[in-house]
Amino acid sequence: MTIKLTVPGMACSACANNITNAVKAVDANAIVEADPQTKFVNVETQASESAIKEALIAAGYPPA
Repeated sequence: MTIKLTVPGMACSACANNITNAVKAVDANAIVEADPQTKFVNVETQASESAIKEALIAAGYPPA
C-alpha cells in the first residue's frame, strides 16, 4: 500500500534520511520517497499507516 504524508518538520536531506530510517525500522522492505522541498513523504509498505505514523512521531517528525 502507498501512504502519502506531509511532514512539516522535514527541512533538509538529513531529515529525509532520518525519516527513511524510521520507516525502514518498521518495514525493512519499504520504499520511501522523502522530499524536503515539498515536505511530502510517500511510503510503499506492507506496514499499517498507523505504524508508519508512530515511527515518524518517535523519530521527531510528526506528520501533519
